[in-house]
Amino acid sequence: MEQFCFGIDVGGTTIKIGLFHTDETLMKKWEIRTNKEDNGAHILQDISDAMKAEMEARGILPEQIRGVGIGLPGPVLPNGVVNHCVNLGWGMVPVETELSELFYNRPVKAGNDGNVAALGEAWFGSGKGYDDMVMLTLGTGLGGGVILGRRIVTGSHGAAAEVGHMPLYPKATKPCNCGKTGCLEQIASATGIVNHTRELLETTEIPSSLRGKENISAKAILDACQAADPLAEQVVEDFTDALGRGMAVIASVCDPQIFVIGGGVSKTGSWLMERLKKSYDKYVFFASRDALVVPASLGNDGGMFGAAALILS
Repeated sequence: MEQFCFGIDVGGTTIKIGLFHTDETLMKKWEIRTNKEDNGAHILQDISDAMKAEMEARGILPEQIRGVGIGLPGPVLPNGVVNHCVNLGWGMVPVETELSELFYNRPVKAGNDGNVAALGEAWFGSGKGYDDMVMLTLGTGLGGGVILGRRIVTGSHGAAAEVGHMPLYPKATKPCNCGKTGCLEQIASATGIVNHTRELLETTEIPSSLRGKENISAKAILDACQAADPLAEQVVEDFTDALGRGMAVIASVCDPQIFVIGGGVSKTGSWLMERLKKSYDKYVFFASRDALVVPASLGNDGGMFGAAALILS
């Protein structure tokens, strides 16, 4: 009898659902709305209903489902309880138990969305073929996931790989969103790139095509850098230096074979990967210098693929 699994990626706006054959083939993917009414009380029921409807349409029996993997925007404890998902309105929710009870009592495995996306790249994307991988996601903040032996490193509180909050800049004065100061993501993120650009525009006279423009985006800054804009060049130099230093710190702990860089900033191209590799080599312990630095390949589907890998692994 054929076996299948589902991979679920829960976001604040939509929920991505993938039906996978256990030979790792994606059979179908679709989205449903994230219903945050009543503090997200209906989300797990909606997911169960959507999976059941697809099974009925295909004639798949409950015993043919090996399990359901689900990635969530919050820390997940080893017992499958999510420790607050602010974007969903959740407090402490026993996701694995509740979703299993709603879905034919099939096995459910939950994980933090950043960790799960990293597992997706490790099994299906740019990290495929490597046992030890670190993924960094460059967006509004700096997320991450560590895969060792092709398995997620979660830590005792589900908070491993919160790389954006490594306190690497003790002289910083502005607070991070986490409430601390000096976090890596304050510099090494899309938000950090924009904030640093504004700071240099206000405090220096470095020539720049960005002067006088409002609502400058990280993409515009990176494009300006490629066009040899002096101020944008300085911003990108500071950004890659900071992230390369952070990657070197990570490597001193887990010594990965490869760094996979995801998020909107990573879509700039190979030139940014080359700069990151150069900065990484500058700071890293010599024995870890051979690690590759490559862009992610799964895009926004990484979490869905990784959720399936929670079951397939």
